[in-house]
Amino acid sequence: MSNPPEPEGSRSDAAVLADRRFRELFGSQPALFRAPGRVNLIGEHTDYNDGWVMPAAIGMYTCAAAGPADGSRLTIHSINFDESRDFDLNALPVAPTEGAVRSQPLHWSDYVIGVAALLRRAGCALRGARIVLSGDIPIGAGLSSSASCEVATALALLSISGIHLDRAAIAQLCQRAENEYTGARCGIMDQFAACFGEAGCALLLDCRTLQHSLLPIPEEVRIVVCDTKVRHALACGEYNRRRAECEAGVVILKRFLPGISALRDLSMEQLLRFGSALGETGLKRCRHVISENDRVRNAAQALQRGDLARFGALMYQSHASLRDDYQVSCQELDRMVEIARGLDGVLGARMTGGGFGGCTVNLVESRAVEVFSVSVTQKYRAATSIVPEIHVCSPVSGAAQISVSARR
Repeated sequence: MSNPPEPEGSRSDAAVLADRRFRELFGSQPALFRAPGRVNLIGEHTDYNDGWVMPAAIGMYTCAAAGPADGSRLTIHSINFDESRDFDLNALPVAPTEGAVRSQPLHWSDYVIGVAALLRRAGCALRGARIVLSGDIPIGAGLSSSASCEVATALALLSISGIHLDRAAIAQLCQRAENEYTGARCGIMDQFAACFGEAGCALLLDCRTLQHSLLPIPEEVRIVVCDTKVRHALACGEYNRRRAECEAGVVILKRFLPGISALRDLSMEQLLRFGSALGETGLKRCRHVISENDRVRNAAQALQRGDLARFGALMYQSHASLRDDYQVSCQELDRMVEIARGLDGVLGARMTGGGFGGCTVNLVESRAVEVFSVSVTQKYRAATSIVPEIHVCSPVSGAAQISVSARR
C-alpha cells in the first residue's frame, strides 16, 4: 500500500506528539504514518454477517512514528497509556485459542503484536522496529480506535521492512489480528474504512466481496458524532454473543434453505416463512441483520438521488432495530437519539459502533450544526448529569504516510 506523503500542514496533533516523543526516546527522526477512525452511517452488525455497511473515515487518527531497530527487536511505546513494551519478532506471544478465556486482561500492545504476528505468518520478513503510537480517537467510543491502531502499525512495519501489500490485504490482515489477539470477532468494516476512506465520501461496502463504491456527502449536511461518554464493560462479550447467535441462526435456517452461508443470503420473506424455528431471541437477531441490509441499500439509493429525508428516516429505523431486535443499545444512547430527533435541522440519528455505550451519529443540516451541538450538550447533561463530547466530522482519506520534510 503506497500513498504519496501528505503535506506537513496536514499533520494532526497526534502525529506531532508521536514525532516528538520518538525523537526524545530514540534520538533520531522517524517516519510518520497515520490511519483514521471511522463512523458508520448505517449498517450495524451486518459486516460479520457478510452484509452491507456504509462507513466514512473521519479526521481522528492513530499516528505511528517509526524507525528501524537492530536485529529482531520490536519496541513499542504508547503516549496515550504512557507505557513501553519490548518484544522479539522471532518469539511473539501466541494468540489465545479461539473461545478460550484470556489468562491476561486485554492490553493495548495486543493490537500491535497481533498485527506483527499476522504479517510474519503471511510471509513478511519484518525488520526490527521502534514505534511510538499516539491517538486522538476516543477509546471505546465505537469510532474504531483499535482498527486505526492496527492499520497505522501495519503501515509502519511494512515500510520499515521495505514490503508492499495492497490495501485490501492490509485490511484483512488487521481484521484477523483483532479477531485472534484481542478476542473481538469483528468484521472487516473498520479496517477497510481506515484503508479505503475518501475525502467527502462515505463508502458503500459489500463485506463479502469487498466491492465498494463512493457516496459523496452533500455539502448542505454535516456528520455530527455525539459521544455519550458511557462505556459498558460487557460490550465485547455481548458483541461476540451476538455474532454467535447469528451463526446459530444460519445453521438452523440451512435446514430449510441449504444454499445459504450467511444472513446476507436471506430475504425478509424467507425469514417470515421459516423464522419460527429460531426461537424468540434468534428471530430478533436475524430480523435485525436482514432488515439492516435492506436499509443500507435503500439508504445508498436515497443518498444518490439526494433524498436526505429518506436517508434520515432509515437511520432512525436502524436505531430502533438495534435497540429492540439486536438489543445492543443502552439508556444513554437512546436518550441521545431522542434528544436529536426533537431538534431543528436534524435529518436522522442512530447509535453507531458495537453498542452498550459509545456514540450516536447524526445527519444535521449545516446551518443548524452550531445550535444542535449546544442543545444536545445542554439537554443530555440535564437528563444524565454527563457532559457529552460533540465532534463535527468531515469524511477524510484513508491511511497514509505523512511528510516529515519540514521540521519545526
